Amino acid sequence: MEHSNIPWHTAFVAAIQLELEAYQDSLDFYPEYHLTTEPLIIDCVVIKKAANVKIGKNFAIGFREVNLLEFKSPDDYVSVADFYKVYGYACQYVYLNNVSITSLAISFIESHYPRKLIKHLTNIRGYKVEETNPGIYTVKGDILSIQIIDSRKLSADENIWLKGLSNRLDPLSVIKISNEAVKHEKTAHIQAYFYVITQANTHAIKEAILMSNETLTLEEVIESTGLGAKWEAKGEARGEERKAKAVAKNMIDLGYPLEAIVSATRLDLEKVKDLFQEAESK
Repeated sequence: MEHSNIPWHTAFVAAIQLELEAYQDSLDFYPEYHLTTEPLIIDCVVIKKAANVKIGKNFAIGFREVNLLEFKSPDDYVSVADFYKVYGYACQYVYLNNVSITSLAISFIESHYPRKLIKHLTNIRGYKVEETNPGIYTVKGDILSIQIIDSRKLSADENIWLKGLSNRLDPLSVIKISNEAVKHEKTAHIQAYFYVITQANTHAIKEAILMSNETLTLEEVIESTGLGAKWEAKGEARGEERKAKAVAKNMIDLGYPLEAIVSATRLDLEKVKDLFQEAESK
């Protein structure tokens, strides 16, 4: 499975909305927020509708009025350069929106332990970094509220959506996520999120379907993402190819030339050549 074209950031915004669903009446979400007319884009900006709103979610306890979230897909990580890029975005946001720097917080979410970044922040910037919750590293010593999150270490119970942003899910995790997804019916958030998860974890999805006691429920989720139809289409295509190969083999036995068999079966030329070689080796 090629993961480079999987729309992880779309699923990330959906995951943030699902994680903070209990506070949806108090928050506004702005995916791929354009800081300027130039291509300066934050993965997600979460703005409190009222500055005094308190959020009890583990990764959002330190949220301020305006929160800039930068997400890295499972095969990527937050570099020192990324830190300064987002830090600069925060300063740009203050300038463009005429807000106080103390009203901003920035969060970095990745699927790795940010060893190099933490070393830089402590040794070069003189910050203090503490793991205040499993997987949540709070950076102290700046006027901005800063945190770095290793989603792998988050609680599977409290942060099912963020923790699930992985291309290494096991079947049991898939089943757990799918059961939670069904509770939300076919909302746009769920469809966007689960579409990415299924693309990135097709093997685990198939294993989960085979082992799940909630097979119908899981299949319903698969169908809602459209992946089920894709699997079915691929299966039908494979079935048609098998039929075409059977016809080709009969034509070879009857002595038909290569070009005629390709034309009749519409099989790829190389596949028909392979069938000829098989027939000659018998």
